[in-house]
Amino acid sequence: MEFSNSENTARGSFKETRLDEGFFVLTYQNDTNDIQIAEREIDSSFIQFHYCIKGSSDFIFNNGNYRLKIEEENSLLLYNPQRDLPIHLEVHSKSWLVTVLVSIKKFHGLFSQEADYITFLSVDNKDKKYYKDGKISPSMAIALNQIINFNLNSSIKTLYFKGKALELLSLYFNRSEDADIEQCPFLVDETNVIKIRKAKDIMIARMAEPPTLQELSEEIGLSLKKLKEGFKQIYGDSVFSFLFDYKMEVARKLLEAGDHNVNEVGLKVGYSTSSHFISAFKKKYGTTPKKYLMALG
Repeated sequence: MEFSNSENTARGSFKETRLDEGFFVLTYQNDTNDIQIAEREIDSSFIQFHYCIKGSSDFIFNNGNYRLKIEEENSLLLYNPQRDLPIHLEVHSKSWLVTVLVSIKKFHGLFSQEADYITFLSVDNKDKKYYKDGKISPSMAIALNQIINFNLNSSIKTLYFKGKALELLSLYFNRSEDADIEQCPFLVDETNVIKIRKAKDIMIARMAEPPTLQELSEEIGLSLKKLKEGFKQIYGDSVFSFLFDYKMEVARKLLEAGDHNVNEVGLKVGYSTSSHFISAFKKKYGTTPKKYLMALG
């Protein structure tokens, strides 16, 4: 049940978590400048939910005869009871994906009361193939980012991922977003959502010297109040708390890569002194960069 990758894609990080019998979460992050190949055997009893958080990827079927592109902030549901649909993905540069695999047996168990309204589960369709693309909603984006950025105790990872995978499935099949709109009028305005996503991209691109919140709000053309509220609603965190977590994750990966010393990594993520960086890293991970590297051995 492992991914395989060829020699020239060795820098790709494949992660697979088994949640239950017939229930898996896969994450793939290609932070390189090259296209990488991700492969996994999957038999015809599985429904596949693919979510592209960042960048884009191509699904290759029939030995390359058929390609299906998945773009940033889009999802793709694949199900074909007539034939196996192994994953063969060309993951483009700077692209992140989360995949939920669930067997049809497990899936029916989750939705036994609600199976009538899920169109591809109806009696007429149960033997038909089903492909569907869609947009990732802001509420889905939060759960997906929480999966990608998981940094809690490893002993609860399976439980945490299972909760998030079930959350994603429930959001995917949520028939109406009306309830969200009542609680969250901000999200009705799609242009605001686009501006908030732009704000996130700006902070990431300029993480070493980020703008102030006031500068950011002026740059994206949104009031400071709406920026703060909207960012919290979409990403589940304040702007600078989100940025701190992102910077620490980048720092951790740079340390693991081994091409830079602690001081250089600190400078890359915006800390002018190594002592500030070390205390920030310790706040996030509970250990110093040096001890973290020693633990990796």
